[in-house]
Amino acid sequence: MCFTFVCYTNCMEKAYWLRGIRGATTVTEDTPEAILDATAELLKAMLEANDIADFEPIGSIFFTTTPDLTSAFPAEAARRIGMTTVPLMCNQEIPVPDKLPLAIRIMLQLNTQKSQADMKHIYLRGATVLRPDLVSAQ
Repeated sequence: MCFTFVCYTNCMEKAYWLRGIRGATTVTEDTPEAILDATAELLKAMLEANDIADFEPIGSIFFTTTPDLTSAFPAEAARRIGMTTVPLMCNQEIPVPDKLPLAIRIMLQLNTQKSQADMKHIYLRGATVLRPDLVSAQ
């Protein structure tokens, strides 16, 4: 099977790639305010760390919460900060015993010319225990 790449724009431009940016945070209680505030804080930190000033290159964002968080959809925080056209999806984490409780995780998919190694993953609050190798770089 043979595939041919057809260039409809300036072929000298550098290619764009879909990159994943991870983030996580925790809350102290299951309330809408706690979930939305922590999610907004994390999203803003991820955007700033990765120099994302425009939402257009964001392909989609996946949010997960641990099973003990049920009072709000974290995606609502994204809408509140202006992400009205970005596709958003909320899911629940697998309920693994004795793992970090009250946690919110984010997978932001970005169309960019940067390499995957250039993506900065952000872990805040109690979620710093999930990736201590990355927290020191923050």
